[in-house]
Amino acid sequence: MADAPVADDRRLAADLLAIDAVTLAPDRPFTWASGRKAPIYCDNRLTLAHPAVRRRIRDGFVALLQAHALTPDVIAGTATAGIPHAAWLAERLDLPMVYVRSQPKAHGRRNQIEGRLEPGQRVVLIEDLISTGGSSLEAVAALREAGAEVLAVLGIFTYGFPAAAAAFEAAGVPLYTLTSYPTLVEVAAEAGTFDAAALAALRSWQQDPVGWSEARS
Repeated sequence: MADAPVADDRRLAADLLAIDAVTLAPDRPFTWASGRKAPIYCDNRLTLAHPAVRRRIRDGFVALLQAHALTPDVIAGTATAGIPHAAWLAERLDLPMVYVRSQPKAHGRRNQIEGRLEPGQRVVLIEDLISTGGSSLEAVAALREAGAEVLAVLGIFTYGFPAAAAAFEAAGVPLYTLTSYPTLVEVAAEAGTFDAAALAALRSWQQDPVGWSEARS
């Protein structure tokens, strides 16, 4: 159930770098919300401003569905960044769409899932970024609680952490992504953007993100 990029993963990685949706800075690490330092910052919301890129993402998701013989009844998106991509995919496939909040609303009907979802329906969940997988799997749990069968999670980009792959495996839900951190680093290396030392730093972070951060704190 490990993630499996589609054939055009290098093109999309180059796209994300070109539009600054992903920024690599091994010599000037970013501080994430967790407090850890990382050589990468990802904001896939920037894809919304680029019609050609978002079409490639949509078409990539269609290719993933076909490659893995997934036939959903409903497309779901995670709030908030997964919502627009889920909407474009649902429109392309002429399917209903829902979205999943991180937690139920505090008022009204107190919904966590917005839209119409019937028990027994087959769902594919769209996510923009896979880090540890925690938020995606919480959305999977909410969909299952509502009686849906979650066929898979499809993501735009994954850091490729082994812990995330293990979490999806344990949850019994396949994860498929359009591109990944290792591919991103390969594309940057071929472009000559970084020297050998910087590339080594980028590659070592994925293997031990905690140790990498502690060494630079």
